[in-house]
Amino acid sequence: MLTTKDLALIEQKGISEKQIDEQLACFEKGFPFLEIIASASVEKGIRVIDNEAQIKYMEAWDTYLSKNKRILKFVPASGAASRMFKDLYEFLSSEANEPQNAFMVKFFASLTSFAFYNALDAVCLKNEKRTIPQLLSDKEYKAVVDNLLSEKGLNYGQLPKGLLLFHSYPSGVRTAMEEHLSEGALYAKNNAAEVNIHFTVSPEHKALFEQLVAAKLPAFENKFSVRYDISFSVQKPSTDTLAADSANQPFRDSNGNLLFRPGGHGALIENLNDVDADVVFVKNIDNVVPDTFKCSTIIYKKVLAGVLITLQHKIFSYLRLIDSGQYTHAQIEEMIHFLQEDLCIKHPEMKNLEDAELIIYIKSKLLRPLRVCGMVKNVGEPGGGPFLTVNPDGSYSLQILESSQIDLTDPRKKELFENGTHFNPVDLVCALKDHNGKKYHLPDFVDKNTGFISLKSKDGRELKALELPGLWNGAMSDWNTVFVEVPIETFNPVKTVNDLLRPEHQ
Repeated sequence: MLTTKDLALIEQKGISEKQIDEQLACFEKGFPFLEIIASASVEKGIRVIDNEAQIKYMEAWDTYLSKNKRILKFVPASGAASRMFKDLYEFLSSEANEPQNAFMVKFFASLTSFAFYNALDAVCLKNEKRTIPQLLSDKEYKAVVDNLLSEKGLNYGQLPKGLLLFHSYPSGVRTAMEEHLSEGALYAKNNAAEVNIHFTVSPEHKALFEQLVAAKLPAFENKFSVRYDISFSVQKPSTDTLAADSANQPFRDSNGNLLFRPGGHGALIENLNDVDADVVFVKNIDNVVPDTFKCSTIIYKKVLAGVLITLQHKIFSYLRLIDSGQYTHAQIEEMIHFLQEDLCIKHPEMKNLEDAELIIYIKSKLLRPLRVCGMVKNVGEPGGGPFLTVNPDGSYSLQILESSQIDLTDPRKKELFENGTHFNPVDLVCALKDHNGKKYHLPDFVDKNTGFISLKSKDGRELKALELPGLWNGAMSDWNTVFVEVPIETFNPVKTVNDLLRPEHQ
């Protein structure tokens, strides 16, 4: 089936023939839905941290920061911002020359409130020989939008969100990337005043990110009295996935070449695996606010991290006890209670195991990466949610699931999905090393049965695209997972350009 040319291509990408066979098999058999027991809730698996406990966890995190530990912010930042401007593109391609709907009316009425206004005004003057007010007076609405999105102007339609001007300050304006620099200094600074931030970016934008960092870093280091270590990585070609045709055979382009597509954000588990850190904060590039609104974000980042290292301390003590072989039956029962109550891991057959079997089982569950995930109350935002699910070994544990992983034709499961009390804002704190200081090999903890197949097109022909298990879904399926309720004000994503007009972004 694979030609010599095909084999050369997959070798160049670092993909094996076995992986190609596995991917084609996925198209043939599809992916099974996950069995869900319940939506996670305050009653079932989501912790609510009261004020007294918040202080305790924040103090625990501050103490941890005083030790010689490497803390890292990991920010997926490769996504293009084009979807932010969907309504603007529709306006450009329409026959109407003036705004026809509420979204576009609000956009034009509020132009001066956008952080990019002055930059846009400058390119309009350069390209159109008129300022924005003059263009609007002449009803040249499309010229303004064109200068925002096109290459001749700000080129925002082709840039990633991280490089867009998000917020205005008396001293100037900031991109989304710069807001992450500020955040890192406020909750991830170690005792040596070091702040480590890693951005995953697309290859074509890496140089632009590096230029922006070089230009802005001295001012941020001076403002926060810190020293930054900023690093970048791109999605590995070896994580690309083969497209298939309607017969589940390799899709070939008009030149007869195999077509590969990016494997989705789940591919970033490889990038995360490559970083060296004791604790990693994971947060999307667009979920940022100006400094005046960061208080709640900083508090709960520290709370989540405090919960993480408190749990990790207990896990490490149990693993060392198991390694010593000097444990009692009472201590085994204590560890089981910790698994069930603190980590929400239960197995219906556990009661039938002897002590020796229990210890093997307990160690297998404790010797895994750990993550603490913030969960916000459901206010109708799109995205995945927290669930109690059945694992391949028959145990139950907490997972973050997307709708594609749930059989929504089953009325009970559809109800669980639609009536969930909380959803996932992508607010994670992760511990990536074991009790001996050894890094976990994160690809070992991916559930490969949690990918996703979608229908796309190429050159007018339909194709099937394979997405890898999502970064915080199947890619972290076999981690220890804990959910903590965080307030909605810590979740401020920018999905459309008009989201930048919300009070929390002004």
